[in-house]
Amino acid sequence: MSGRVCGFEPYFDSCSRLLILGSFPSVKSRLVNFYYGNERNAFWRILCSFFGEDIPCTVQGKKEFLTLHNIALWDIVTSCRIHASADSSIKDYEVADILSVVKASRIEKIILNGGTAYDIFVKTYKDIGIPFVKLPSTSPANAKRGKEVVWYDELRRTFG
Repeated sequence: MSGRVCGFEPYFDSCSRLLILGSFPSVKSRLVNFYYGNERNAFWRILCSFFGEDIPCTVQGKKEFLTLHNIALWDIVTSCRIHASADSSIKDYEVADILSVVKASRIEKIILNGGTAYDIFVKTYKDIGIPFVKLPSTSPANAKRGKEVVWYDELRRTFG
């Protein structure tokens, strides 16, 4: 188990309508200093495909994509002890102040990217008063087929 590691600040603006919460940034994400930095993670492929756009090549391009589509990103864990990128090893964690993002934006729905994000979220925020849904993790560690369909269905419900 490594020492305490800090995650990222939330990415959002006052027009954000959808908040997508992961568990904690992977090692590869921490290296590029932005969410879903592992090219094998399906997150950007699924999201950009839904909107019919190419995956931006830069962090700035990804931020512009998120802003254009009113999507906020954060992780439910802001700091913890973790071994490599394994969610199962997250210990001694601090939970994100989700209400600060909700109050400063127009969040209408929260998507939890995977079981760990969902489990930690409901311990603190089950009565948040905003619809939330657990979707299959986009992590390369989740080899289950069909996660794209589930994500597309939920994104269609959110964005029409």
